[in-house]
Amino acid sequence: MTHIEQMIQDMCPNGVEFKTLGEVEKSGLISMGRGNVISKDDMKNTPGDYPVYSSSSVGNGEIGRYGLYMFDDERITWSIDGGGKFFYRNNHKYSVTNVGGWIKVLREDIITTKFLYYILIKEWTNKVYDYNHKAHPSVIREEYEIPLPPIEIQKKIVECLDKFSALAAELQAELQAELQMRRKQYEYYRTQLLTPHSDCNSADNTDDCNWVFKPFEEIFELRGGYTPSKNKPQFWEGGTIPWFRMEDIRTNGRVLSDALLYITPEAVKGKGLFEKDSFVLATSATIGEHALLAVDALTNQRFTNLKVRQQYKDLLYTQFIFHYMFKVDEFCKAHTNISGFESVDMDALRKMPFPLPPLAEQARIVSILDKFEALTTSLSDGIPAEQAAQQKRYEYYRDLLLTFDRKAV
Repeated sequence: MTHIEQMIQDMCPNGVEFKTLGEVEKSGLISMGRGNVISKDDMKNTPGDYPVYSSSSVGNGEIGRYGLYMFDDERITWSIDGGGKFFYRNNHKYSVTNVGGWIKVLREDIITTKFLYYILIKEWTNKVYDYNHKAHPSVIREEYEIPLPPIEIQKKIVECLDKFSALAAELQAELQAELQMRRKQYEYYRTQLLTPHSDCNSADNTDDCNWVFKPFEEIFELRGGYTPSKNKPQFWEGGTIPWFRMEDIRTNGRVLSDALLYITPEAVKGKGLFEKDSFVLATSATIGEHALLAVDALTNQRFTNLKVRQQYKDLLYTQFIFHYMFKVDEFCKAHTNISGFESVDMDALRKMPFPLPPLAEQARIVSILDKFEALTTSLSDGIPAEQAAQQKRYEYYRDLLLTFDRKAV
C-alpha cells in the first residue's frame, strides 16, 4: 500500500464527497467566468509582452502578446470553443479572450487550484472531447464532478503528479537534445562530404579531387508545376494522378509517393507528368525544400521539377543528387527575388555549378550520408512513440491517484 493509499484509508474510510463543478461554485469554493474580446488589431495597436490565451487547444493556448493584462494570479483557463481543454496558469500577467473561460479558486484550504486542474484535465481526457465541442460554462458546470478529499491528500497527489510531469519534461528535453546533436552531426558531415577538397592540386588524380562542375541547367531540365482549375470538376473528381504540394512534404517527408490530392488525366497539359526519380524544388513561397518523386506525378506552381538530362543519367546516382539537394536548398534561400512575392532567382539557379564526382566517390558519400540520415530519422521517428508511451503511463498513474471511492449520501 502506498503512502497516499494509506492516507486515504485513514482519513476517508467511508469515501470522498463529490460535487459537480456548478455545486462547487455555488458553495463559494470557486468563481468562474469568460474572458474579454481581444482582437488581433487590439494586440497590434497595443503591443506588449503579456500572453493572451484563447480557444486554441494547441500548445499552451496562447494566440499572441498584448500590452495590457487581465489577471496576475493563479487560475485555470479552458478553451470554450476549442474543445474544452483545461490549462493551469501560475502567477503571471495574462489575459483570456471571450472564447476562453477561467476558474479562480477562492478557498485553497478546501480545494487547491492545482488539484482541481488535475481533476478537470483527467475528466476532459476521459471524455475525449473533439475540437468541435463547445465547452460553454453551463456544459462543464453540469458534466464535471469534483472529488473533495482532505487538503493534505490533495497536496500529496499534486506533489506526485508534478514530479511525474517534471520527469516527463526532462526526458523529452533529453530526447530533443540527442536529436539536435544527431542533426548537427549529419549536417556537418554532409557539408564536409559534399564540398570538394580545397587542397587538391593538378597532380592529384583521386576520386575525392576529380570533381567536375557543370551549370545546373546543363544537367537538369527545369519545368514548373501548376494548379488545374478548381472550377472544372473533371480535373479532380476520381483523380488517380498524384498532385503534390508543400503539405505533402510536411506530411510524408522527402520521398513522395502517396499524395494528399489527386488529379485526372484530363488535367495534364504540356509535356505531361513529372517523371519518377526526378526531383521537385520549392522555388516560391516556402523556398528551399525539396523531395524525390517515387511516382510519376505533378505539383502545384510553387515547385520546379528537376529531371536529369539523358546525357548525364549514367554520371549521377539519384541518391547523390538527393543529398546534394540540401546544398541546392541553401543556394535558393540565398538567391531570391522579392517583388511582392518572394521567389528564387531562376537565372542564378540555372547557372549554379552542380558537381559530377566520379561514381565511386558518389557511392562512398551516399553510403556515409545514408547511415547518418537513418540514425537521425530513427531517433526522430522514435520521439513521438516515446512521447505517446510516456503520456499513457502518466495518464494511467494520474487516473489511479485521482480515483476515489464515493461517500454514500
